[in-house]
Amino acid sequence: MIKCHLSKLMGKHKHSLTDVHRLTGLSRATLHRLYHETNDAIRYETIKKLCSLYRCQVGDLIEWIPDNKVNDENGQTDSLPGMP
Repeated sequence: MIKCHLSKLMGKHKHSLTDVHRLTGLSRATLHRLYHETNDAIRYETIKKLCSLYRCQVGDLIEWIPDNKVNDENGQTDSLPGMP
């Protein structure tokens, strides 16, 4: 799963969605989806603008969290084909 920390960064800086929209030029719809983590993609330009605004690294804005692996009856964990 990919987690977006925009809401945390906004809270830390006491920004509203309107503030971030005004400061970055990003659409309110894009910011709303990122804030509520309902997006399924994010453009590099969006990441660049948000990292520039918050003076943070990409990893401070978005984070990969491994999905829980489930053991099958042989004790093997699910993974992508060709991956350990």
